[in-house]
Amino acid sequence: MTLLAPFGTDHVPFVRAVAYWIGLMSAGTLLANVISRFAVNMELFIRHPWAWAVLVSVVLTLPMTALVWVASGLTFRGRLDPATLPGYAPPVLIITLAMVALTVLLQRTPAQTHAAAPGAPAPAFLERLPAKLRGGDLYAVEAEDHYLRLHTSRGQDLILMRLADALSELEGMEGAQVHRSWWVARAAVVEAERGAGRASLTLKSGAVAPVSRTYARALREAGWY
Repeated sequence: MTLLAPFGTDHVPFVRAVAYWIGLMSAGTLLANVISRFAVNMELFIRHPWAWAVLVSVVLTLPMTALVWVASGLTFRGRLDPATLPGYAPPVLIITLAMVALTVLLQRTPAQTHAAAPGAPAPAFLERLPAKLRGGDLYAVEAEDHYLRLHTSRGQDLILMRLADALSELEGMEGAQVHRSWWVARAAVVEAERGAGRASLTLKSGAVAPVSRTYARALREAGWY
């Protein structure tokens, strides 16, 4: 940010500009943590990370605009000019969007589902299985346009549903989203392969589920491969 020199900071001494941006970025990080923890539901981050990023950015822009206005006025002009306040909002929003997007890319983890406690009801999603697949083991759910392809021990079939909605109904089964288009049951994995920087999971049915680079590290740390 010192090198890009927004907000008319191109003539500011280097050390002073570095201190200015470190202060603002630190304050922005603290505010973002507070907002994401108390003002924006983290469930949204798990299911729709980019919608979460936009919402956090918009909410964060309001206090950050005021903070940047105060910091810039006092640091570079020695006074506060109310007329300049609105002009800070657009660049603050752009910078905030960029920083929050970077956070999503660095911290994004796969949506995981967990085995139900003994005696708990079966996952709601199993009620959606077509009659010919009922009673079989669910291996994976694969998104295809507006449909989901169900991989089971009794074969495959399609149902009309979004993967994001299915993930919430799969709670009660041990599994994880391994790709933006795939959820896989952990018990269904018989082999994991890595090569050329990518990984894949072979299921009991013989189907191969790709592992997205977005989720690869988290899945590896969880012991999937």
